[in-house]
Amino acid sequence: MKILIADDHDLLRDTLVAFVEAAGGIETHTAPDLNSALGLIMREGPFDLVLLDYNMPGMNGLSGLRQALAQKGAPHVALISGEASRAVAEAALEAGASGFVPKTLPAKSLVNAIRFMAAGEQYVPPEFMSGAAEPEEHPLARSLTAREMQVLQGLTEGKSNKEIARDLNLSEPTVKLHVRTLYRKIGASNRTQAALIAREQGLF
Repeated sequence: MKILIADDHDLLRDTLVAFVEAAGGIETHTAPDLNSALGLIMREGPFDLVLLDYNMPGMNGLSGLRQALAQKGAPHVALISGEASRAVAEAALEAGASGFVPKTLPAKSLVNAIRFMAAGEQYVPPEFMSGAAEPEEHPLARSLTAREMQVLQGLTEGKSNKEIARDLNLSEPTVKLHVRTLYRKIGASNRTQAALIAREQGLF
């Protein structure tokens, strides 16, 4: 099986690839934006499945999805997102997407979803579309303040302390303090480990 994962966050993209390839039997290609993904589809296709980050450069909402679906080398295209709403997922399916995958999906479920969609089936987590009550707050999330959660999200997106400080309108020393504190709380020793812990625990 050959798949393409397109996401503009290097760390998150590499983490997804690691989870997928660890399952075995899946050849993974990556791209950082829509234009690169379309180029890979033309040069390296066909792919059994193409996963597109809904918010990466070039997507312009569902326009990017439609462009990818128009490629001969991409018979199955799905969206992956950490923020998109149920309405976006429904619109994507109506446009012909093979599925919608939240970035909070556990690694094993992600691999199962990829195999399912590559086989020609549509996939969306049932709980995402059912409109059920919000799940209980994650234990790890309860140990962090709201600001620490925002900083941790920045780490999972591969951002520097300077970038996180700018996004949150904080000083860089304040961000460094939050980083050290959240390291201690979640048991991480560096940025990559913190991001992996957050990903494995389904926080983002």
